[in-house]
Amino acid sequence: MPVSDYDLLIIGGGINGAAIAREAALNGLKVLLVEKSDLASATSSASTKLIHGGLRYLEYYEFKLVREALIERERLLKAAPHLIYPLEFVLPHEHAVRPKWMIRAGLFLYDHLGGRMSLPKSRAIRGGPYLAPLKNATSGFVYSDAWVDDARLVVLNARDAADNGAEIRTRTELLSARREGEVWRAGLSDGEVTARALVNAAGPWVSEVAGRLGVHARAGARLIRGSHLIVPRLFEGEHAYILQQPDRRIVFAIPYHGHSLVGTTDVPVEGSGEARISEVETGYLLEAVNRYFTRQTGRGDIIATYAGIRSLYDDGASEARQVTRDYVLELDDEGPPLLSVFGGKITTARHLGQVAVEKLAGPMGFDATPVTAARIFPGGEIDRFDHFLAKVRARWPFLGEARSLRMARAYGSMLEAMIGDRTDLGDEFGAGLSAVEVDWLADREWARTVEDVLWRRTKLGLTGEVDEERLEVYLSAKSSPFASSEVEKR
Repeated sequence: MPVSDYDLLIIGGGINGAAIAREAALNGLKVLLVEKSDLASATSSASTKLIHGGLRYLEYYEFKLVREALIERERLLKAAPHLIYPLEFVLPHEHAVRPKWMIRAGLFLYDHLGGRMSLPKSRAIRGGPYLAPLKNATSGFVYSDAWVDDARLVVLNARDAADNGAEIRTRTELLSARREGEVWRAGLSDGEVTARALVNAAGPWVSEVAGRLGVHARAGARLIRGSHLIVPRLFEGEHAYILQQPDRRIVFAIPYHGHSLVGTTDVPVEGSGEARISEVETGYLLEAVNRYFTRQTGRGDIIATYAGIRSLYDDGASEARQVTRDYVLELDDEGPPLLSVFGGKITTARHLGQVAVEKLAGPMGFDATPVTAARIFPGGEIDRFDHFLAKVRARWPFLGEARSLRMARAYGSMLEAMIGDRTDLGDEFGAGLSAVEVDWLADREWARTVEDVLWRRTKLGLTGEVDEERLEVYLSAKSSPFASSEVEKR
């Protein structure tokens, strides 16, 4: 076996890279993951925050993908019950571009493709509170999927990997890499390392990284921008809406930290640079919700926007909305192995990680074991969430109603290690953010900047109540100066 610093070097700290790192570390490999910015700093924090089978993918006969995603949805609900939880979706028939029989047939498949599921099956509705916020809807359907804090799921994957021996380096960029005998020699922004195998999980930068490696991948990436609006609450209740549009696309309207999250778009882009919503996309999403909801929303109401560039496997589809969300793992084993990741989605990232390690097992000479299928994520060791929340409020009554809910959702059973017997959480930065929590995020979750803390780890940036200057000073004393926020605030 060749002598090297690491068994596996993973490029990219999004959901795919973190999931592969977790699976590989639990299989006993010595793993280094490098990310040029923060964990989940690009696409993996810019999703629609859903763990779902992908109801609309049935229209394109993606039965295998939907089945796999539904099975993974069930696993994830059990693996992270604090962070991932059921969400009802209302599909009104108003403005429908698909006949009712097609919707009913699709929902029947959705209910049964994944086998026995814990979530309620779909049902038809007529009138009632679900349709009350809509202009003219008199009938529709309700079905179930699940919600997730996407960026925190990435962190939990990385945390579990690190707890099992993986090294996670953020703010570390791959500058070059070459095959040298039986190992990869990689030049990083903080030094040079060797590894027996390399994984290119760079998302929108997958082709750019391949170029640095001097390899030409057979598979191709198709870059699609997905943009979202955060607007004042469009409706009451904790359910969501899936709205059919005249162009046959669908737009989600989802409860989001006291507001409504509206998205997403599918816009082809050429480069992997900064993702920013366009004026056209803003108008499209506003028109999409105003077509349905009684409560109208204008540009002046927008609280925040975000956009991400999805790196999808290029299957030759003519329209962006038709491009497959399945993934392709391309193995180049002409020398030390290189595995490149094309496509994928948050829901199926765990399975992608398992398949990736299985693909590497042969050329690397080890036996892969599927170790994460029934594994609980850090913080997920809880009973029913409502019971857990009651215990949190009894254990730390000084947290209050809003903060206890937020922290129970974010950290689950890790709260005991974070707070323990403390009754004083140190300096308060506003919106319930304390020094004890910031210390945890910096020391255990790789947070280095104000943006890391407020927009990816906690979402407290939405409140506008955090003293960012004081937080910057506090973080600077712990690590490095902060970067300015990439989220557009209005």
